[in-house]
Amino acid sequence: MSVSKESGWGELLAKGHLARFALLCLGIWLNAADSLMTATIMPSVAADIGGYAYFGWTIAVFMLGAILAGASAGRISMRLGLRLGMVLAATFYTIGCVVSAAAPDMVFFLVGRLLQGVGAGWIVGLCYVAIGTTFPEHLWARVMATISGVWGAATLLSPLIGGLFAEAGLWRDAFWVFAVQGVGFGIAAFYLLSPMRVRSDSDALPWRQLGVLTGGILCIAAAGLVPDIGQAVLLGIFGLALLALFVRLDGRARSPLLPRSSSDIRSAAGSGYAMIFTLAASAIGFSVYGSAIMQSLFGTSPLVAGYILGVESLAWTVCALAVANLPDRWHGLFLKLGALAVVIGVASLAFTMRSGPLAAIAVSSLFLGGGFGLSWAFIARRIIVSVHERERAIASSAVPTVQLIGYAAGSAGAGTIANFLGFAEGIDAPTAMRASFWLFALFVPVALAGLAAAWRLASPRALEIR
Repeated sequence: MSVSKESGWGELLAKGHLARFALLCLGIWLNAADSLMTATIMPSVAADIGGYAYFGWTIAVFMLGAILAGASAGRISMRLGLRLGMVLAATFYTIGCVVSAAAPDMVFFLVGRLLQGVGAGWIVGLCYVAIGTTFPEHLWARVMATISGVWGAATLLSPLIGGLFAEAGLWRDAFWVFAVQGVGFGIAAFYLLSPMRVRSDSDALPWRQLGVLTGGILCIAAAGLVPDIGQAVLLGIFGLALLALFVRLDGRARSPLLPRSSSDIRSAAGSGYAMIFTLAASAIGFSVYGSAIMQSLFGTSPLVAGYILGVESLAWTVCALAVANLPDRWHGLFLKLGALAVVIGVASLAFTMRSGPLAAIAVSSLFLGGGFGLSWAFIARRIIVSVHERERAIASSAVPTVQLIGYAAGSAGAGTIANFLGFAEGIDAPTAMRASFWLFALFVPVALAGLAAAWRLASPRALEIR
């Protein structure tokens, strides 16, 4: 019995790990709860301070900040140490929450969202560094399992938080609540974490790739603000070209964010990252505009709309757990089934978001999340085993990075499409009825590209190309 306690969950308390364990859970919570909480309250935010044209930007700039911070988290821990690194991250996050809470207009709100993204990206990256440096190796699996549970809890609680504040007309207070949590996290990190710097072989930050990537996403987002459709199309094409240039530059860089084979679509890495990017980009529009459309067309409360959005995350978690122990021979099949489910989810939203009922929208959300859950672990595994051993750390860290890039590009694209469909002037029932079909239908080809990439990734040949 005592052996079981020492080697199990009881060791977190018996050896004094509990406080640091709770700190990491709070850090993950600050990031995990953000997207659904913000998606739930955004209609209230825009109704109060305006800026419907920048709806998609609220997600895109947060993701951009998280991408930039995630790429530098390892360097931060090396130069400042975990203690000061976490305090810096908490400071950025808290300031971002304060700016968002006090924003008089959408420009200030977007600045706050960017700072939140930077802070949240650093917090998550440093939390993962802390797992490997502050806990014994035999506890890593338990800590990681609990972190997954925190994401699941955020799925259930963040729509409730956002919905309650939105229905009370107090959306600003939601950000004040998270600002207080950010302050508490920073204070706790200062007292609980070691000031020692983390040893790392990391090179200099890949500023050139990050700059090109940022420019590409901002060009796609800015296309929705240009009144002339010809100019908007050119700006969008230029943004996509910059994203392609990012992949090309990264393949030749000394400090790459992706494995070398990522630029070859025939390889497992190339197919896998293409699958992640396209499916993430095709699905994010539901998170950005789903709550606003449901509230406008069906009179749904922010709380109910938030929970329908949350079905996606819940389905992802449940399906991922259901297939976690499948033998290798099933992986290819579930890669295809997962991508197909996402295609069905995006395509069905084009109809269910317009005509309802809410139960049908929830089923579409179920397909979206379930598709990711059925395939996600197998995408990452195939990518990692396909690359050279010296690139496996990069390949692993690039999986969430490419996901964030897909979310950022997709939310920027969704904002552009929505603005040309009339959302820039406000989201009322007639506008939502007119636009809801095309807002999702235009992303079906993107999801189909993800299905094609899944088919290539499932092929044994993909694993042979490095």
